[in-house]
Amino acid sequence: MKMQRVTNQQDSQAANTLRLVDVSYDVDGRTILDRVSCELTASRIGVVGRNGSGKSTLARLLAGLVSPTRGELHVNGLDLAKDRKAALDEVGILFQNPDHQIIFPTVEEEIAFGLRQQGYSKNEAARTTSATLSDFGKSHWSEAHISALSQGQKHLVCMMAIIAMKPRLIILDEPFTGLDIPTKAQLTRYLRRYQGGLLHITHDPSDLSGYEQIVWLEGGTVRSIGDARSVMTAYEMEMAKLGGLDDISDLTH
Repeated sequence: MKMQRVTNQQDSQAANTLRLVDVSYDVDGRTILDRVSCELTASRIGVVGRNGSGKSTLARLLAGLVSPTRGELHVNGLDLAKDRKAALDEVGILFQNPDHQIIFPTVEEEIAFGLRQQGYSKNEAARTTSATLSDFGKSHWSEAHISALSQGQKHLVCMMAIIAMKPRLIILDEPFTGLDIPTKAQLTRYLRRYQGGLLHITHDPSDLSGYEQIVWLEGGTVRSIGDARSVMTAYEMEMAKLGGLDDISDLTH
């Protein structure tokens, strides 16, 4: 499959290079992603597509949580599935459900854990955790129990834990699903200030305001890839067309 390459030179400091060559991923004999090839270099990348298009699978592959069934995938020249230590410095991932991500009972323990995995001493991790909480105006959360937090607050804890580790790229796998409007707006403000790269996976075009490049997945393949305006215009037109169909069976493959 021909490699599609999209670059952006406006923000090279925060840019990451994501390279996929004929990447496929199978589960129980079913192909979830099929021969995806592209090279992206940008600080803000969006991935759109309907449910079941392979977006979350792509997120897990890019984070190195799983390996491709076939093909090659590199983030900043690294195979993160094979080098988990490097993955901690390169990529952080924020999932849709924070309960699937949080493993410690208190906020400070949750934030410090990732830092310890990166090789920080106990004292260094504690200092960095304290500084992170202060930066977010949440120093009073330090000893708070996770179980006492709302869903939106848990999302913020996960975000602080990732940002404390300072990865070059944060992958957002539909993190705003189910959040109320004020909480979503607050998390969006924090993310926009982040100096590293963001790759945001969503089905909602409004989440990608200000993003530079967009990948549109459809049925496990790349439907379109390019600048945000052209891809999002085509994507929104297609979604409006599908939404106007009389027979709901036409919405499925």
